[in-house]
Amino acid sequence: MPETRSRVWYAAYGSNTHTERLGYYLAGGCPPGAAWAFPGCRDPRPPERSVALLLPGRVYFATDSPVWRGGRAFYDPAADGTARGVAHLLTVGQFSDIAAQEMYREPGQDLDLSEVLAAGRCSLGPGRYETLVCPGLLDGLPVLTFTAPWPMPEEDSGELRKPSAAYLRQLAAGLNLAGTWRPADTAAYLADCPGAAGHWTPEDVAALSVP
Repeated sequence: MPETRSRVWYAAYGSNTHTERLGYYLAGGCPPGAAWAFPGCRDPRPPERSVALLLPGRVYFATDSPVWRGGRAFYDPAADGTARGVAHLLTVGQFSDIAAQEMYREPGQDLDLSEVLAAGRCSLGPGRYETLVCPGLLDGLPVLTFTAPWPMPEEDSGELRKPSAAYLRQLAAGLNLAGTWRPADTAAYLADCPGAAGHWTPEDVAALSVP
């Protein structure tokens, strides 16, 4: 069976939790606030399904995003805790093309997933989102995501970064759209993520979604 046509779950934990944002990676185009347009995937169709997902580990915010003007979301599967995300059911080709765009590479070639499926982790390079992770299965299909090669920084390391209001609003909207968690719970979860903790309160995050 051609890998391009087989299916995987893409576990989004950042801005791609929101299907509208994900649509720019799939179909191409320039998202609001972005300085460039995404080329899109070979297969621009929307996900077959999108469901709320709990992952072992933590989401944290680090580095500085020129688009969001604050910390970006990363996922450490080895950290103590539970991370929230949205799993999008895609073809291997679509996941490969989304990963390529996140890695600032040209989409168009399927990733070799044999190592990440066998070992649970695979490095494709030293960049921010060039480490593939497979935290498990969902409905018998692999769950895949990408993150940084480094572990979650310590609170006093100086490497965590405060996420911007626009970024947290996007993450909250995506998680809430999944329909599993109450908005107040989503706000509390995001405010507790390292990088946001100590800078954002649950009430602050909740207020971002209020028109």
